[in-house]
Amino acid sequence: MARFVKRRAGKLGAPPGTLVHIGGTRPGPAKITFLDYDESSLDEGTVSVPADCAALRDKPTVTWIKVDGLHDIEAVEAIGKQFGLHPLVLEDIVNTAQRPKADDYGQTLFVVVKMLTWDESKQSVSSEQVSFILGQWFLLSFQERPGDVFDMIRDRVRSGKGRIRKMGADYLLYALLDAIVDHYFVLLEKLGDCIEQLEEMELSDPKPEALRTIRGYRNELVIIRKACWPLRELIGGIERDKNSLIADETGLYFRDLYDHSIQVMETAETYRDVLSGALEIYLTSVSNKMNEVMKVLTIIATIFIPLTFIAGIYGMNFSPDSSPLNMPELKWYWGYPAALGAMALTVVGMVIFFRRKKWL
Repeated sequence: MARFVKRRAGKLGAPPGTLVHIGGTRPGPAKITFLDYDESSLDEGTVSVPADCAALRDKPTVTWIKVDGLHDIEAVEAIGKQFGLHPLVLEDIVNTAQRPKADDYGQTLFVVVKMLTWDESKQSVSSEQVSFILGQWFLLSFQERPGDVFDMIRDRVRSGKGRIRKMGADYLLYALLDAIVDHYFVLLEKLGDCIEQLEEMELSDPKPEALRTIRGYRNELVIIRKACWPLRELIGGIERDKNSLIADETGLYFRDLYDHSIQVMETAETYRDVLSGALEIYLTSVSNKMNEVMKVLTIIATIFIPLTFIAGIYGMNFSPDSSPLNMPELKWYWGYPAALGAMALTVVGMVIFFRRKKWL
C-alpha cells in the first residue's frame, strides 16, 4: 500500500528551523554540481565541498547549483549559510513531505514542487520533492537522489540553442518548472494507455485482478493530483504577484506554464472519472455474467419441474387391484412410452416458448 503521508516523528517538539531530514536515506555525502553561463561563456563542473559554492555566488553570470542528497544535513546547512537562506527555508528543504508552494523572502524566492516520473519496472508513479531557491544571479535546486527530468534543459544550455543563455536565472527557473510539468503529460499518457488496456480487458474478460489494478491506478492519480493541484496555485501566484526577481518578459512564460498546469489537472480529473467508470463497467460485467449463469440454471430448473411432477405421479406406491381408484396407465402396454413422450413434448414446448419470449 502506498504511503501518502511521510513520518514526522523525528520533528516532534523541535523548535522552528531545526533541520531534520524526513525522507529516504542514502549513503555518502551530497553530490553538488553546477552550471555557470552567460550568452558567450559556459562553465560546468562538480563542487567537492560546499564551501566552494561561495566562489559561484557573486559572479555576474547565471549559476545553477544542484544538490543531490538531502540526508547530508551539514552540506545543506553550509550552502544555506553561504547564500543567506532563512532557517525555515532550510527546514522545508530537508522535509520532503512539503506541499508544493512558493514563498517570497525578499532577496530570494523559495519554490517547492513534486517531480513525477514513471517507473517502468513497477508500472507506477515515482514522486520526488524538488526545492528551488531563486536569487538575482543564481538558482539552487535540492532533491533527495540523483536523476531528474532536466536533461533537455542542460542540453539547451550547453548548445546555446533558444533564448535560455540570453535570459536570467528567472527564465532558468521557468524552464525547469516547464520540464517538470511536461513530464506530467508524459506520465498521464502512459497512465492513459494502461487505463485503456484495462477497459478492453474488462469488456472482453473481466477478472478479479481488475479490481486491484483499478485501485492501484486510483492511488497513482491521487499522487498526481496532490502534485498538480497546488502547482496551479503556485505558478498562478508567481505570475500574479509580480515578484521583483521575475522579469516582466519571463512572467509571460509563467502565464503559459499556468495554462499547462490547468491542462494537467483537467486530464488527471478526466482519468479519475474514467477509472470510476471502469469500476462500474467491471461490476456490471460481473453482474451480467452472474445473471447469465442464473438464467441458464433457472431455465434448466423450470424445464425439469413438470418432468419431476410427471415422474412423481408415476412413482407413487400403491396396488391398482386393491385401490378403489386405479390408474389405467399402470396396466397399459404403452403407458411407459406415453409418459416418456409426454415428458419430451413438455420439454420441446417449453423450449419453443422460451425462444419466442427471447429468453434463450
